[in-house]
Amino acid sequence: MAKAEKGISPKKIALERIDILFERAKEAENQPEFSSRYVSLAREMAMKQRVRLTKGHRRSFCPSCHAFFVPGKNLRVRIQHGKIIYTCGVCGAVTRIPLNKKTESR
Repeated sequence: MAKAEKGISPKKIALERIDILFERAKEAENQPEFSSRYVSLAREMAMKQRVRLTKGHRRSFCPSCHAFFVPGKNLRVRIQHGKIIYTCGVCGAVTRIPLNKKTESR
């Protein structure tokens, strides 16, 4: 059997590439087909390498249709009853995020 090479683990490489793909999606926010493609590539890479997306990454796209959120264009943000409510402008899916007094920044 061959010995495993020492160096950077594949999961770290995958995390770096996922970060790059989300940056590209943010740069291409005026072109929804490109930004959605970057998000889908990042999701596929995370699933293949069994890496969890960060909370910021998970909240930057629709969990239903995987469209990259651009506030004001395809995302409506409301605060009601102690929750942040994201409504996707593409598919209409609603995501509710609880607002805790302990967490200061989201």
